[in-house]
Amino acid sequence: MNFVAMDFETASAQRHSAVSMALVVVRDNILVDEFYTLIKPESYFDARNTKIHGITEADVVDAPKFPEVWEQIKQFYTANQLVIAHNAPFDNGVLRETLGHYGISAPHYLSLDTVRTSRKLYPQLPNHKLNTVADALQIDLKHHHNALDDTVAAARILVTQAEQFGVDPLKQLVKVI
Repeated sequence: MNFVAMDFETASAQRHSAVSMALVVVRDNILVDEFYTLIKPESYFDARNTKIHGITEADVVDAPKFPEVWEQIKQFYTANQLVIAHNAPFDNGVLRETLGHYGISAPHYLSLDTVRTSRKLYPQLPNHKLNTVADALQIDLKHHHNALDDTVAAARILVTQAEQFGVDPLKQLVKVI
């Protein structure tokens, strides 16, 4: 499989408050490249979110705003590109809302949610949170809610699923964004 995995962390409940993001490029089931950045949001920081991911306002004081980040990553969001995430509705929403906040048109791409694939392929799990699925598949998740570690884990989950079950059951769950 060839795809890009993504993950966002946010400063608050506002979907346009991206504070970090990561991308991992997978070619022929091998992780070949990764990208991680902090992002300076134009939003307040909620203590609840900071407690989850540990990123503070001081951490992003010199970080780029999202339009600068977008210039580096927009080539990964094309009509024929598969972009995956664990809980993709959240990450797709953060991307869409952050782009909209800056008046940037949202791209069209193919999306796959590894929460959905995990629910379908591993119904016996007690839940389908990233750390639960990673543990069940013996995938190392170093720091949960670190965007890069979460992205790597999601990519490895999909690669494992493709190897265990084949690509066809996964294709049925691809959505056009």
